Amino acid sequence: MSKVIVSSLYNSPVFKQACRQFDQAADAISLPETLRDRTKYPRRCFAVSLPIQRDDGSVTVFEGYRVQHNISTGPSKGGIRFHQKVTIGEVAALAMWMSWKCSLVGLPYGGAKGGVIVNPNQLSESELERLTRRYMQELIPFIGPDTDVPAPDMGTNEKLMGWMMDTYSNHVGHISPSIVTGKPIALGGSQGRREATGAGVAYLTKRYLEDFKIPLSETTVVIQGFGNVGSEAALALVDYGAKVVAISDYTTGIYNPQGIDIRKALQYIASQRVLLDFDGGEPITNEQLLELECTVLIPAALQRVITPENAGKLRCRILSEAANGPTTYQADRVLEKRGDIEVIPDVICNAGGVIVSYFEWLQNRQNYYWDKEEVMTKLFRILDRAKESVEAQMRRYGFSRRLAAQTLGIQRVADAKQGRGLFP
Repeated sequence: MSKVIVSSLYNSPVFKQACRQFDQAADAISLPETLRDRTKYPRRCFAVSLPIQRDDGSVTVFEGYRVQHNISTGPSKGGIRFHQKVTIGEVAALAMWMSWKCSLVGLPYGGAKGGVIVNPNQLSESELERLTRRYMQELIPFIGPDTDVPAPDMGTNEKLMGWMMDTYSNHVGHISPSIVTGKPIALGGSQGRREATGAGVAYLTKRYLEDFKIPLSETTVVIQGFGNVGSEAALALVDYGAKVVAISDYTTGIYNPQGIDIRKALQYIASQRVLLDFDGGEPITNEQLLELECTVLIPAALQRVITPENAGKLRCRILSEAANGPTTYQADRVLEKRGDIEVIPDVICNAGGVIVSYFEWLQNRQNYYWDKEEVMTKLFRILDRAKESVEAQMRRYGFSRRLAAQTLGIQRVADAKQGRGLFP
């Protein structure tokens, strides 16, 4: 039988990384060849042109994507990022990881992701609204509360989700809050959604610190990326009793071995928008930050920042992957060979966001809303259950924690595809 030639559409370093991880996991669980490519590659993708009128009257055409990786287990689910370096390969990789993440934590979703090639900081608010609404308008034929449910990601936020919901609702002729998650509370957003990803990262980090018998009072934390996820993780860990000694954004890093006042840093960013010139410690580069001695290192920015070149120089006890794909495949091999760093992989570590997105979707469909305490209690219960299943998989097969998590997620998606069969 001749081998199928797979499209090179998604060719990119991050998609290759996701595929190498999949291949390793598929080999580990002896996934049948008849299921491998069906499970690995995206179900469908869309590329859209987005012409918008600028404030000066000129017209700029932006390019956007949406990749729906898996719809065998339910509607696809995933964020939309606005970033100048978005590629369709990156979006496809993120959609793939979302499939494993939803499956691992037991959500009735497949994975999806979207992106627009734009630096949102270079648009006025009115230009950003026009771009957001145009992107949603182009997606309307392919999404829906039972088909594909977008959410915020890098460069987008609850305000943009409100614009997207309004655009879709005007199209269908009635309010449809369950079309997106991560919305403002007034538009059907969930309590706890904004904090969810960072809070989940902090909670799992705390649980693993307890497993390794490391007191929180003796824990030092370094966080690369001080956006929504990094800042919420920092706040939660400080409240748990840990000390955050370094933070960073794309402009600078800040190091203070005595501990950074996280709330003061957030107030500074609220007024200045970036960390540059914040006086809470000494400035360092993002590269230096990754190699600081600490108990917990949290990459919470872009993917592929832990590389073969710096993996051997990390001086942390726990690597909590708040970002998607922050550790390259080759760097993983270095860390496994070292054996002295416990990795909490992204597929479980940052799952809090999609879990509370699921809660928001449920609340919208029932038109019945929960308080924050109920949301967080349910979130932590699901994370505990996923953690227990990953640890059991590690013990049973001698897998790394990443391989254990991915094999569980991939197997469940493959089982769904096997159960549904092939459409004739």
